[in-house]
Amino acid sequence: MKNRKSCLVFLGLLMCFYRPGVAQEIYAGKYKAVFHQAPQNIPTAKTPDGPLAGNGDIGLTLGGNPDQLSFYLGKNDFWRAYPVYPGGGIALPGWLEVNISALKGANYYAEQVQDKALIKGEFTKDDLKVSLNAWVTATHNTVMTEFISNKDCELKLHLNTPKGNTAVNKAGIDGKVIWATRSFENTPLLEWSSHVALALKVLGANLEKDGRVKLKANEKVILTVTLYTNHDRKDWKAAAIKEAQDLTEKKVTEMKAAHEGWWKDFWEQSKVEIGDPFLEKYYYASQYLFGATSRGNKFAPGIWGPFVTRDSTAWGGDYHLNYNYQAPYWAAYSSNHIDETDNFDQPLLDYMTKGKAHAKTLLQQKGIYYPVGIGPKGLVTTRWPLSPEEMEKRYATKENTIDGGFKFLGQKINAVFSVGNMLMRFYSTYDQVYSQKIYPYLLECANFWEDYLKFENGRYVIYMDHYGEVMPNLKNKGQWRDQLGDFNSTLSVGLVKMLFKGIIDVSTFLNVDAARIPKWKHIVAHMSDFTVAEAGGRLSLKSVEKSPSAWHSGVNGLARVSIHGLILPGGVCGPKTDSAFNQILLSDVGRWKERMKGVGEWGNTLGNGIETCFPAAVRVGYNSEEILKQLKDRINVQSLPNLWITAGGGGIETLSAVPLTINEMMMQSYEQTIRIFPNWDRSKDASFKKLRAYGAFLVSSRLKNGEILEVKLISEAGRTCRIDNPWPGKKLQLLRNGQKAELLSGNTLVFDTKSGELIQLTAL
Repeated sequence: MKNRKSCLVFLGLLMCFYRPGVAQEIYAGKYKAVFHQAPQNIPTAKTPDGPLAGNGDIGLTLGGNPDQLSFYLGKNDFWRAYPVYPGGGIALPGWLEVNISALKGANYYAEQVQDKALIKGEFTKDDLKVSLNAWVTATHNTVMTEFISNKDCELKLHLNTPKGNTAVNKAGIDGKVIWATRSFENTPLLEWSSHVALALKVLGANLEKDGRVKLKANEKVILTVTLYTNHDRKDWKAAAIKEAQDLTEKKVTEMKAAHEGWWKDFWEQSKVEIGDPFLEKYYYASQYLFGATSRGNKFAPGIWGPFVTRDSTAWGGDYHLNYNYQAPYWAAYSSNHIDETDNFDQPLLDYMTKGKAHAKTLLQQKGIYYPVGIGPKGLVTTRWPLSPEEMEKRYATKENTIDGGFKFLGQKINAVFSVGNMLMRFYSTYDQVYSQKIYPYLLECANFWEDYLKFENGRYVIYMDHYGEVMPNLKNKGQWRDQLGDFNSTLSVGLVKMLFKGIIDVSTFLNVDAARIPKWKHIVAHMSDFTVAEAGGRLSLKSVEKSPSAWHSGVNGLARVSIHGLILPGGVCGPKTDSAFNQILLSDVGRWKERMKGVGEWGNTLGNGIETCFPAAVRVGYNSEEILKQLKDRINVQSLPNLWITAGGGGIETLSAVPLTINEMMMQSYEQTIRIFPNWDRSKDASFKKLRAYGAFLVSSRLKNGEILEVKLISEAGRTCRIDNPWPGKKLQLLRNGQKAELLSGNTLVFDTKSGELIQLTAL
């Protein structure tokens, strides 16, 4: 980011904010996942339950029993670029199997050490103990696995790549390196080729041609697997073998130091302390898993990230555009993990040519129109089954030409959904280069909706964009068209309003398209209101103004899908935007508890929506203690030993749930005004450091004995700061770079800043 270097000196000042003179600790080191038995659900088409490590590109999943350990190696850029699943989508490169026959029946113990991104294991049988350390190097394409035993024993290694699914597999030995490759190429409908090479080298012992390795007592043996795809580099196979050949114990030590340094920097980007070990554990586990899943200069992660343990994962592990793809990133912006979000936009930009063709051919519209699922490099993943027979088997109708053969599922809003993430990053950074990168996408979305909206009776309305997915299936026996016809879905109205509010801000920032701004302002000002009606003696939100669907046309109150349009990522509603309407939404959240059928079902989030409903409840101002209680119940009902909170639908989307909920309790800025501890029980001590606010501010504060002690901000972009007075009714002293400056007073404070400036606020 352009302003980061200018802030380094002031970041150093903040490092000692809480403990002057003491080096910053890695707070995440207090927490780890502990395993007392071997994973039970590996391999899987969904979320694995074993110990996990990753570098945002390569994922390592440990499966198997002590005598037959399996190190599954996933990679975000290894896809079978086929337009339909099952069969298409992200694929499994391979796995390293380590057989230790002497450990048959041994006790299992493992840890997922999150501050160092390390898997530790200890397997014991009688007087034999074998210890394991495994990690994916943060700065290289190599997986390291260290073994040490208290007695002599033998390892038998097998480097495997999955067969089938049209893959071409090869294997061989080059000097001291065993290698294997897997390729998808030259098959019908494959849009682009994918190749992966895995190169195994052993350090500290001899690797026999049959894969045997002698593990001598108290002597460390390191198994290294280097992976490259053709998307990393053209010489993918040669590079993997050469790098493996060149590895030495000295290089491994250097790579480990770089790895630990990368993760140290990651953990220092932000920090929260809330005095609740249970929630802090899941807070930092979720941050770790996202850091292990996403890296800005690599391919974006799909639904399961790089933790793939078989081919044909659920939904192809694709980029599902009606919230699954966007949601994992939501906590990263306020958590100041901006670099990990840099991969988000590329698949959306790559699909623009096809998106324009869909809009023109299928709807006779300008702009872009996206199906529900895409992949990297302009890949569509969601075609209907290619044969009528398969279509009938899976969807109870032979009609596989719906919408030109693509799954739009009655929704026009898929392209705009991702604008929410783009705007979150824009407002969080005010980065000129990033703004120029995303502006063409925003503009094509605006072109579509300018063309698609209807202006009737003084307001803009939306026909035939559906609140939920509308499609044939076995349940409705292929009869689905009678459910088409939603009018003014809350999802659509909210996201379209978000789009035009956002593009006005981005175009103004870039000083482009000034002639179009009056039209965009007219749309924002005259967009249809959200529909409310009376239910149980109280006003409540309607999902859709009118719909042929009995469920959607009812008065259902605020729910996951409507939240997407209104609050997250929509951000067009809130206590400052419209306090009266916010009271209706707050009342709706209050009804969630009334509708619960069991523990953990608050907000109906066992299926989907934990990452949506809990932060939304915070934003509308629902009681924070009740939110945290319900969040704990939800985690306890449905999460895995590796601290991954699971959902019935997707996978990595849940990683934003706990961090975003806590961040929003600590600090909010989505209504363009910073608020310190806006929804937190003031009787509980808490602190946060370097949470990122809209306006490109890094904010730190501490609450102790019911009082906010001070507030610090680093201004990255030199923008005007707008912040609610943390000490209502009191005057404030503002310090700039440690020097006293102006005095401030009032309910909301507004003051100018300079790029790189350290601002401190204290009450008088």
